[in-house]
Amino acid sequence: MESSSSLLHHSYLSYFNPPKLRKPSLSYPSMQKFRNRKPTCICSNKMYVPGFGEASPEAKVAKHLHDFFTYVAVRIVSAQLESYNPEAYMELREFLDTNSVSDGDKFCAALMRRSSRHMKLALRILEVRSAYCKNDFEWDNLQRLAFKNVDRSNTKLMREYVLETSHVETDPDK
Repeated sequence: MESSSSLLHHSYLSYFNPPKLRKPSLSYPSMQKFRNRKPTCICSNKMYVPGFGEASPEAKVAKHLHDFFTYVAVRIVSAQLESYNPEAYMELREFLDTNSVSDGDKFCAALMRRSSRHMKLALRILEVRSAYCKNDFEWDNLQRLAFKNVDRSNTKLMREYVLETSHVETDPDK
């Protein structure tokens, strides 16, 4: 028993009293903070995208999609109102003339606070926005179109560059 208590005692001593043997300090004081930093471990095969602050590129796109879904919902509600409630349609059109839909939440918040009739319109827009995002938006089609557009654009730009730099004349009939 005494041997285990002495082992335990020595392990505590080594933990709380580290050896005082240290490497000589660097002559530049600013280098000290770099020496103490732990290396950043990137445990992903994805590209690092600098310059986005706290949000990822996907988070930025999600915010734009959120605002776009509000725009779509306003268009849907507007079209519905035009056919069965012309008075509410005109109120929404007047509100749209003075308020931008570029920030979806700001637009809906302002619409809610205008009057009780506008509150009902805002709730309908929120309902349609959610339903469209969850049920009707074709997420697979978005990904397919994004891939297709990037590939098409890259090919077009590379082809134009090669044609400009190689001085090859193209046949206008092709």
